[in-house]
Amino acid sequence: MFKPLFPAACAAFLFGCAQPVDMGQQYFGTEFESNLNQVESIESHQPRDFTTFSKQAEQVVENSPSMAEKYKPLYDQLNAWILQSGDPSELANYGVQLAQLGGGDKKGNVLFTGYFSPVIEIRHQPDDVYKYPLYAKPDCSEDCPTRAQIYDGALDGKGLELGYASNMIDPFIMEVQGSGFVHFDDDDTLEYFAYGGKNNKAYVSIGRVLIDRGQVPREKMSLKAIKEWVMANDEETVRELLEQNPSFVFFQPKPDNAVRGTAGIPLLPMSSVAGDRELFPMGTPILAEVPLLNPDGSWSGAHQLKLLIVLDTGGAVKENHLDYYHGMGPRAGTEAGHYKHFGRVWKLGMESTATEKPWLTAEEVRLQQELKSKAESTEETQPIASN
Repeated sequence: MFKPLFPAACAAFLFGCAQPVDMGQQYFGTEFESNLNQVESIESHQPRDFTTFSKQAEQVVENSPSMAEKYKPLYDQLNAWILQSGDPSELANYGVQLAQLGGGDKKGNVLFTGYFSPVIEIRHQPDDVYKYPLYAKPDCSEDCPTRAQIYDGALDGKGLELGYASNMIDPFIMEVQGSGFVHFDDDDTLEYFAYGGKNNKAYVSIGRVLIDRGQVPREKMSLKAIKEWVMANDEETVRELLEQNPSFVFFQPKPDNAVRGTAGIPLLPMSSVAGDRELFPMGTPILAEVPLLNPDGSWSGAHQLKLLIVLDTGGAVKENHLDYYHGMGPRAGTEAGHYKHFGRVWKLGMESTATEKPWLTAEEVRLQQELKSKAESTEETQPIASN
């Protein structure tokens, strides 16, 4: 549900009460009451780019029979819409149902951050330079060591080392991204390290720590800024910063080099996002006005309408926050690190299919299913009246 706010919007305009727009925020005189809000149509005049949707959808269908059964009818309708129209105002003509995200400000502005697959240089055996381990997950659940304890040697001698990097920050960045590629410098091989679990400690953003300490201005915070700070400080100082985040991520080498998200589906660059499972079951397609950035990370003043699929999750990705996958390598990392901007987003479903009513959260769907099961069970146990 949403409320029109045209009088307030007009007053703000007349009296100069400006709302922030420097990060891509948009205002249309509407205030939303929920994270997911049923709408009948979409009006967007942003330039469109749907070129990668069909390939990402193919990856879902080919790699997951269960997700294919649920989403293929919707994907097929969206592909037909792309070929025959592409006009978002005509989606309802294809049986597509819509739920607009309310945004953290309740005005429809959804936060986009970015993530990528780093490529770091490591070696199989440690030496004087390559001496910082990447680990497989130890046999622990609630009682896993903290980052500081791991740095102090809590996992030494357990045979969990997957390789050794030449610095502390590269493995840390790969942990934050959740996975990445490693290039073994000693035998010139490339391998994909997938997410292998974590130590179940609370995640703390070192970027926020640097801002709070006055080390990096808030408006200049990015992955590049963090790297520059690391390069300007000694190892002891860097370690103290990293230990402010007690969370630690472990890795699992994979035989193929496909980057896979939580859903287990190969991710294509600029085609998928990580989202909150409570709002987006894995495989959910979304229509998004993605903010376009300048090379320096500032908003260009434009958005692009994209058709994306939610195929990953993240510890910090909750509610009205999406993490946009940029691909592999340093350039993708730089571009992803700039993203902290806003755009409008619509979750898509299809009537009379398993994806209908996209305005329902996962909990609401579960409750409806429970009520339906109870009703059916009651009907089955009702005695049949005799004449």
